[in-house]
Amino acid sequence: MNSKPQKIGLITTTSLVIGNMIGVGIFVLPAALAKYGSISLLGWVFTAAGALILAKIFSNLSKIVVNKSGGPYAYTREGFGDFIGFLMAWGYWVSCWVGNGAIAIAIVGALSFFFPVLETNSLYSVSIGLSLIWLFTWINTRGIKESGVVQVVTTVLKLLPLAFVIIVGIFFFDFHNFPEFNLTGNGDFATFPVVAALTLYAFIGIECATIPAENVENAEVVVSKATMFGTILTAIVYILATIVLFGILPTDILQNSPAPFAQAARLISGDFGGYFVAVGVIISGIGVLNGWILITGQLPMATAKDNLFPKMFKKENKKGAPVFGLIIGGLLSTAVMLMNFTKGLVDQFQTIVEIVVFVALLPYLLTSAAYVLIIIEKKLHANSWVKTFVLGGLGFAFSLWAIFGSGPETVFYGFMLLLLGIPFYLVMQYNKRNK
Repeated sequence: MNSKPQKIGLITTTSLVIGNMIGVGIFVLPAALAKYGSISLLGWVFTAAGALILAKIFSNLSKIVVNKSGGPYAYTREGFGDFIGFLMAWGYWVSCWVGNGAIAIAIVGALSFFFPVLETNSLYSVSIGLSLIWLFTWINTRGIKESGVVQVVTTVLKLLPLAFVIIVGIFFFDFHNFPEFNLTGNGDFATFPVVAALTLYAFIGIECATIPAENVENAEVVVSKATMFGTILTAIVYILATIVLFGILPTDILQNSPAPFAQAARLISGDFGGYFVAVGVIISGIGVLNGWILITGQLPMATAKDNLFPKMFKKENKKGAPVFGLIIGGLLSTAVMLMNFTKGLVDQFQTIVEIVVFVALLPYLLTSAAYVLIIIEKKLHANSWVKTFVLGGLGFAFSLWAIFGSGPETVFYGFMLLLLGIPFYLVMQYNKRNK
């Protein structure tokens, strides 16, 4: 055991929020949005507003449930008790290690820009993907400070190409390129939820500062600030980047571009710009993989400390890292990675990723409801319960809308995944009674 746990500060904690939200997807998302028209900008604004409401709920809860790691798990357990808390932790943990397998695959895809052989040679692809998973698993076993350094560096490096396209791209902006408001042929009310749902997944990760709270210096203040700063900065980057891309690239080109940021950067500064952004995509993927591997170890550790996960998950090495949780997460991510490179399973992999997104959205719903419950039970904010109900109600409504947007099949299989956790909960309770 580590007598004095490693601590991270505001910059590292904010980098964890930004770094875990800005992944590989944002570098291709504007192309998908361009097919719908400039109505997609309203989708960004709506989703950013919802994300900020959720960030405020997490921010407030970090001041109420003080110095307790686990974030959405800890808050849900505080509000609803052990069983719902466990289900929340189970689903979130599964979403982490499955997501890490998907991120590794996305990084290999980005690397194929420089090494086309990766598109055709599965052995090389798998080897590189697995090497990345285990490299960052090893870095995380070195302690949260070392993982934090990687997170800060990769977050700065991934923001540079985005900032380059936004700032320099203004001088190449042409209103004639800007897409019409609605290109779909469907009504605005029918199109708006579709574009809002597309933008929603870019904000998953707003809760990441709250998960390693016990390892955050002055957590009561820092976690709250990091959550808000990280979400606001990410929202600004997303919206500005989409606006600038809409103005640089003609709609017909943008719609069909596999790498719109790289294409815009090439237009701004030649091949150098294209390569600069392409490297930024790879670094972005590496940063997001490192950050989510950290979460994959931290969340089950917090749950195990409450005796709701097997006790091996709370074992720490001399650096204070949850080494068994990290290794188990790495092994499970390895299985996901290998599964995707087995013929006939690619379609199932896509379905699994969609289910994981649903399971990652559910914590927002439960945390929003728990926020109101905790404040009522602790008799806090007695003079401003209207504000509490409004904030919690808006967070709950937004999360419910997001889950509805996932589609009935995804929701069904997502709940099945959660229910698979119940036997594990029963075993944990049986062992606890016997002791």
